[in-house]
Amino acid sequence: MYLLYFLLWVIFNGNFTLEICLFGLVIAGAVFAFTCKFMDYSVAQELKNIRKAGKFMQYAGVLVIEIVKANFAVIRMILSEKEELEPALVHFRSPMKTPAGRAFLANAITLTPGTITVHLEGPDYVVHCLDESLAEGMDDSVFVKRLAELERD
Repeated sequence: MYLLYFLLWVIFNGNFTLEICLFGLVIAGAVFAFTCKFMDYSVAQELKNIRKAGKFMQYAGVLVIEIVKANFAVIRMILSEKEELEPALVHFRSPMKTPAGRAFLANAITLTPGTITVHLEGPDYVVHCLDESLAEGMDDSVFVKRLAELERD
């Protein structure tokens, strides 16, 4: 968070000078101290998040690749000779243990064209798929595997 606060300071200032850098370090430190004191955050959590940054970037890359693949699948459905799509509602239970992990999975599903997370309550998901072919393997998708890996660390 500290680095994020510092980067936001530099970006919002628009240029990078020694004075802006020094003020940014102090202000980012003050905001980080506030975050630790009043928002149940700690330096240990910060170090844990830094260790997870590489795996999170891998997850973001996988998400982009899956979005592109789903875009092409939906384009194929639209341009195909098949007259009628067969929408489906899929119910499944995810292995995500944290609310953040569940929310990340729901967002990944919704960001992928052709699927929308309709309902999320605890580990139970209801997902609307544009066609039954998009519903296959949803409970064991690459998103579930990557996010479960992130939760373990």
